[in-house]
Amino acid sequence: MVQLPPENVRSAVNRLKRAQGQLAGVLRMLEEGRDCEDVVTQLAAVNRALDRAGFSIVASGLKQCMAQEGGADSLDAQKMEKLFLSLS
Repeated sequence: MVQLPPENVRSAVNRLKRAQGQLAGVLRMLEEGRDCEDVVTQLAAVNRALDRAGFSIVASGLKQCMAQEGGADSLDAQKMEKLFLSLS
């Protein structure tokens, strides 16, 4: 199992907290009856923030795997592909 370095964890947590705040804003907009286009625009921003956090986590994990003993030879290509595809 790969453990992410603390600086990568902090970065991912910050991205996810930002997305959480954006999502709270989307909920507030819906409750206030804001314009649909504005809501969808903000929802797209939340989606991008979550994607970036996910890709950051996967990339950090991949980097850790490459640095471990065995490097690229020890990677499970199917598992990595599945992780990347789960974000698309």
